[in-house]
Amino acid sequence: MENNIVLAMLAHVDSGKTTLSEAMLYLSGSIRKLGRVDHKDAFLDTYSMEKDRGITIFSKQAMFGWKDLDIALLDTPGHVDFSAEMERTLQVLDYAVLVVSGPAGVQSHTETVWRLLQRYDVPVFIFVNKMDIGDCNKEDIMSGITERFGSECVDFSAEKNDTFFENIAVCDEEVLEKYMDGGNIDDDDIKKLISERKLFPCYFGSALKLDGVGEILDGLERYTLKKEYPKEFGAKVYKVSRDDKNKRLTYLKVTGGVLKSKMYIEQLDEKADQLRIYSGNKFMSVDEVRAGRICAVTGFEKTYPGMGIGIETNSDMPVLEPVMTYKVTPQENDDIHKLYDDMKTLEQEEPGLHVVWNEELQEIHTGIMGEVQIDVLKNLIWDRFHTRVEFGEGSIVYKETIASTVEGVGHFEPLRHYAEVHLKLEPGEPDSGIMIETQASEDKLDKNWQRLIMTHIDEREHPGVLTGSSITDIKITLMSGRAHEKHTEGGDFRQATYRAIRQGLMQAENVLLEPYYSFRLEVPADSVGRAMTDLDRMGAKFEGPFQKGENSEFTGIAPVAQMSGYMMQVNSYTAGKGRLTCTLKGYRPCKDQDAIVAEKMYDPDADINNPTGSVFCAHGSGFYVPWYEVKDYMHLEAAVDMGEDENDSVISDQEIYKAAKIRSGAFKGSTGGSIEEDKELEAIFERTFGKSASGKGGGSDTEGRFGYERKKWSKKPKESVYDAGGVEYLKRHEKSQKSGKQYLLVDGYNIIFSWKELNDLSKENLEAARTKLMDILCNYQGFKGCELILVFDAYKVKGNPGEVSKYHNINVVYTKEAETADMYIEKVTHEIGKKHNVTVATSDGLEQMIVIGSGAYRMSAREFEQEIKKTEREIGEMID
Repeated sequence: MENNIVLAMLAHVDSGKTTLSEAMLYLSGSIRKLGRVDHKDAFLDTYSMEKDRGITIFSKQAMFGWKDLDIALLDTPGHVDFSAEMERTLQVLDYAVLVVSGPAGVQSHTETVWRLLQRYDVPVFIFVNKMDIGDCNKEDIMSGITERFGSECVDFSAEKNDTFFENIAVCDEEVLEKYMDGGNIDDDDIKKLISERKLFPCYFGSALKLDGVGEILDGLERYTLKKEYPKEFGAKVYKVSRDDKNKRLTYLKVTGGVLKSKMYIEQLDEKADQLRIYSGNKFMSVDEVRAGRICAVTGFEKTYPGMGIGIETNSDMPVLEPVMTYKVTPQENDDIHKLYDDMKTLEQEEPGLHVVWNEELQEIHTGIMGEVQIDVLKNLIWDRFHTRVEFGEGSIVYKETIASTVEGVGHFEPLRHYAEVHLKLEPGEPDSGIMIETQASEDKLDKNWQRLIMTHIDEREHPGVLTGSSITDIKITLMSGRAHEKHTEGGDFRQATYRAIRQGLMQAENVLLEPYYSFRLEVPADSVGRAMTDLDRMGAKFEGPFQKGENSEFTGIAPVAQMSGYMMQVNSYTAGKGRLTCTLKGYRPCKDQDAIVAEKMYDPDADINNPTGSVFCAHGSGFYVPWYEVKDYMHLEAAVDMGEDENDSVISDQEIYKAAKIRSGAFKGSTGGSIEEDKELEAIFERTFGKSASGKGGGSDTEGRFGYERKKWSKKPKESVYDAGGVEYLKRHEKSQKSGKQYLLVDGYNIIFSWKELNDLSKENLEAARTKLMDILCNYQGFKGCELILVFDAYKVKGNPGEVSKYHNINVVYTKEAETADMYIEKVTHEIGKKHNVTVATSDGLEQMIVIGSGAYRMSAREFEQEIKKTEREIGEMID
């Protein structure tokens, strides 16, 4: 056969997609018996749960011929829970058949599939099925199709008269001009229009009764183009699975050259062991597979869906992803760590699972599309790994983006390694995913290194810095980079690239995104008021009501978190007469960002698997540099002009306020700061006030802020030990009870920015917030009788040598220039913690760890607030 295509069957569930596939195979002579889904003997439904439920869960392939056309048929899932499996096949298609149910018309998921076909630029034939059921009116159905999909959808089952050719001619200006000049529209014109997605042929029939099936097969044979492929080898992976002997199978389409058995793939450092051509659950082994054909390959262990091999590039991130995540729990006697490994194996086959191990909670979390997928996973885990599992309550999957342009720098230089990467991160369009390009000069960075960096950007989902959710809707441009002639290895650029992205995110204005549904709500006229009230309450943006027969219709978008479970309410208040259809629209800014960020309690600096800083080398060993100091150490000049004046030494109160919030962990949505972040404040102070010649501060008035004698503290540098990979080791010491005084050290700004009342006050007047906190602590100290030391970062006064003063019955410390509160607290804790009981009130996670190492007790800002309120109640009871 001279022509071959890869063709997929796509549809909303229960449209008869698998039945149409069965009919095509039967008419072509590929199968002798016409199976049926409801009889559980369909040729392509090979999995037991597919037979039981009557739905397609995993995509299957079958090979058949029709006249001069060789067809590789992919039957894909129609149920929305398995739509990600369907989407993965789109990247290898030459053509698709979109099946529409005649009685149901164009349904919500059908529209989703249509948009995906447009995204992946797949030419489409439409088959309207089940025309034998009910009173299906061909003209009405055709009208509905053109209304939803456009006038380019043309009825090819109609008589080939002038009207038919006119409908085709208006799809393209050149063809229209040719037709108006009296010329004919020939098959080549039609083929070209279909291949360019300017024309979509529509056929009608009943697959179960073999009506119209021959006609669409004739249309495929007549109107599909033979595709030309490059001679250099390339392939696109669209599926990974296991056979009945647990051999790993990589399903791919060869998009260039020839793939041969035992062929070595340098990119994978693996050989293609066996090449299989599957049809149903049977296969035949072949020695080679030419471009344009699909096969399954054994021997590959590093492949993943969407991967490009050879000259082929990786696919973009998928559109259809889970918007809910669930906790997975094994039976009591089963090993949860083994279950995690098993789930990661399944993730290779179903990337949308996004299996995550929560170390702190010792829990497994995974992304799920819906309830049906949960049932399938339970059975699959039992069949494959003999483990019974349960799924907890679902929670929303968030994403993150940025609202400002930044330059991210990543450097990786432990001994005998070297790579530096400069990336420009810009806000992208909604639902654009991650867009990647390069503007780097090949004179400074070889093209092979540039390609490698681009691969590392694209090869994984990168976590954001608000909640650790994956980033999206960002344009990342490679601006520059550097390699070392002898010491650079591929993995060095991976490290530098990941760190550049994280370093850029730490500088940017970050935005939390939540998933939104696109919905269509139909309710009886007497329920319109209730529907509008509900939609307003859910924060929906909608249009309507529009009259649709006896019902009223609303269309719009709404947050998934608000609309989940709403169908049950619709059924209740409309007595079953209402109808709600939802499809994932995409991600939009989250209205409850602050609350969600606080709830997640993600600390980007403490995420050792995704470091924000870089590794540099000095004196023969690598050392870690936090993200805010990387640009002071980087080897290349900044590649992005951010419009800043580096000589500008004027700083506003707002910047000081921001710096204090950064140090306290209350900026960028962080719920706990990092011990690294005080360098940010120090840099601002030095830029504002300059360094004194002595390095100890410039000295000024001899009286303290409140007219009392102050005590000067000498600065003792804090010591941190880092390994070359950037992991800080903080040794924990056991607490021990000591005799002596009770000391309470309070990190002033951390508490102010953690307590809502004080935080709100600080936005208007920072001095008022400090005074308010001091008054609160005076009452607390008077009741508790402890030695209370309130510590504030250095503030405003150039060359400030630091001060300790009394405010009524508490000690108030203003640290000296470039010395932050956590530095002071750590130093004092280390000294007095040897003999006395010390408690430190702060929500800085790393600071808590360090003071524990000095034998102190810790109290978070939230716990301290509860303690204060409890004490105030006790004081009130005593007064009463």
